[in-house]
Amino acid sequence: MRRALAIAFVLAAGPAVAADLGPGLFDVDQRRAELQRPDYEAVRAACLAVAVEDALPLPEPVAALSPTDDYGTDHASQDFAWSVMVLGGRSLAGDADATALLVEALTGWATAGALEQTPTHYDPFFALKRTLLPTIVSYRIAADSLTPAQDALVRGWLDGLVRRIDATFDGDVDRNNHRYLADLVLMTWGSVVGDDALYAKGEARYATALGQARADGSLPLESRRGARALWYSNIATGELSTMAQVARAAGRDLAATEVDGRGHDLLLGFLVDALETPGLVLPYAVENTIPGPGDDYRDQDFGFTEPRGHGRHYMAWTEALLAQPADTPARARLAGYFAATLAAARPLIDEYAGGNATCFWMRPAAALPGQ
Repeated sequence: MRRALAIAFVLAAGPAVAADLGPGLFDVDQRRAELQRPDYEAVRAACLAVAVEDALPLPEPVAALSPTDDYGTDHASQDFAWSVMVLGGRSLAGDADATALLVEALTGWATAGALEQTPTHYDPFFALKRTLLPTIVSYRIAADSLTPAQDALVRGWLDGLVRRIDATFDGDVDRNNHRYLADLVLMTWGSVVGDDALYAKGEARYATALGQARADGSLPLESRRGARALWYSNIATGELSTMAQVARAAGRDLAATEVDGRGHDLLLGFLVDALETPGLVLPYAVENTIPGPGDDYRDQDFGFTEPRGHGRHYMAWTEALLAQPADTPARARLAGYFAATLAAARPLIDEYAGGNATCFWMRPAAALPGQ
């Protein structure tokens, strides 16, 4: 992976390219080129499936996210996250109007210092992390279209926010899906700007998570969550899977990492098996720790398997795995589950996946696993 990347701007008329940016979630240049190929026509259509108008009007900057009294987190930045995800996918596919709007959204929020007044508290920080991941990915997509001044502005704004969320709160949120998301954001930004220390936090957290897993691949801090045991198992497994994609873009096979014989395939296998046989998670879900809106652990909440607000999807992260060979038992089972349950919901878009995951990862039909 490229490290300690110097920022080199092309000081010429028109947009200037931050030429030494690292890949982040995926190789933007390679994907942009693929999407212009005739055999990728259906994939490009997935990038453009959500109309520009659905991202408009561009949301006004939000100064701060706040702690919430009830279950859940502050939604004040969700419209912005949706806008940059829609515009980022369209921009990647070559939509010049979407690119211009994406630059406007990023520079507008950066100029206003949006989100910078968010208090240091685990609840609003979780919402902040969810906003930062797709914003970072969309920044990387738009980077070639930013002037040097715009790039410095947006990069400085994002860098400050990213470093702020590297905070601990002396509780389970320092070890569960909250922390996985924090380190995924740090890792992705570290990859983009060439910061070794930030990138390494993601790989270290990945190994820590594997060490936390049970022998059957379940994650103790997620599978105890009562009616939402599978819900949070999906969130955590998705965050770890997305870390592996950041590493893959950097030329590292994090998915092959094992700790005491536990690796990604074990975690993925437990999740897919439990989706089809929910009884597998019930011995852990009985603990009923912060179960969410439902209090009967036997009635697992499968809302994460269906589209949610703005057409987002909590299982969008699976697109990256579907684009790779189904060469392990867990990936093969995921491919079957995806075809039966998720494929019809494409394009799959979500903050946890960094944006329009179908646009980022889907391959032409002939190249899909098993075809």
